[in-house]
Amino acid sequence: MSTPRFIDIHALQTVPFSNLNRDDQGAPKTVIFGGAERTRISSQSWKRAIRRKVEHILGDPAVRTRRVVRGVAERLEQQGWSQEEAEAAGRQVARSAGNGIKLERSRDEQDEEVLTTSVLLYLPEAGMDELTAIAAEHRDAVVAEEKKPENKRKGVLPGEAIAEVLGHRNGTINLFGRMLAELPGANVDGAVQFAHAFTTHGTRVEYDFFSAVDDVEQQLGIPGSGHINTAMFSSGTFYRYANIDLRGLAANLGKDTATARELVTVFLNAFITELPTGKTTATAPASVPDLVHIAVRDDRPLSFASAFETPVQSEGGHITPSLSAVDSYAGSVNALLGIDHRLWSGHTIAGEDKETTRLGDRHESFAALVAAAVTTAYDKEAE
Repeated sequence: MSTPRFIDIHALQTVPFSNLNRDDQGAPKTVIFGGAERTRISSQSWKRAIRRKVEHILGDPAVRTRRVVRGVAERLEQQGWSQEEAEAAGRQVARSAGNGIKLERSRDEQDEEVLTTSVLLYLPEAGMDELTAIAAEHRDAVVAEEKKPENKRKGVLPGEAIAEVLGHRNGTINLFGRMLAELPGANVDGAVQFAHAFTTHGTRVEYDFFSAVDDVEQQLGIPGSGHINTAMFSSGTFYRYANIDLRGLAANLGKDTATARELVTVFLNAFITELPTGKTTATAPASVPDLVHIAVRDDRPLSFASAFETPVQSEGGHITPSLSAVDSYAGSVNALLGIDHRLWSGHTIAGEDKETTRLGDRHESFAALVAAAVTTAYDKEAE
């Protein structure tokens, strides 16, 4: 009997005039694919929105930061430590974490000098309290070390305890992984692969000239605007894709099937509903996918990106030809790999007049689709 190994999730989502993920020039990100420029939304951008949603639902947040020194110091100050001793303890957490993690001087938003770690640390939020507790237990050693010249100071906190805290995981770390070359024991192989979203058709950047009125000058009868500028936006129908390695997730969780099932359910739902936040207050592009297709496979993950190597042409819009392209490609590529490797598939689709023939059973809601996929993945595995 075949064992579920991967869950693929695909979506077609029309996003109106917006700039959810911009480049260093403020323009929507792009990619050349099939000889045409497409609007692109990076996997990091969309994944962050999903990660935060998953953590909110589970009540298990993580923090990615270089400001562990400041975080520990602030907690100790709240416990009555002087600012000088608290900051010394924060520095000791970094010095004791491992030889690869260094302290660097940078400027904060008030242009004041702050000490940060040389790398972004990624740990459950509760770990900040644990690091604070370790520092508090060794207050005398911290204070004594601080009296030495700066170039003579060494880490005096228990390194193994610090490394253990930095190696802790929450649900999203088990899903998305963590790479920390400076502390190899903290590395986690991600169970999720997440593709950059791109439009199924060619796009171009739209320039929006705007102005803002100075209310006081207007009341004084002074003509003109108080501010003028140009912003860049685009719109289109995006193909989105991710997959979950069920075996990899099980390994990360120590074969805790109940937790794995919960994580997969929450991730799939968040993939469907969440959007990156770039310029959303100015454009409100609060759409949902027009199509979601989920498949459970026993062999390998399968992207449908190649369905759009030839940009679709508008037929009074791009969603209808995009649906047709996905449906056709799904049929042909599954035939090539062997249809028996697709253990289950289903989809939701917006619009009673839209039909597909190769994407599995139609479900009336996103929740029903996700529930059916998760039931297949875990109940079939248990048979």
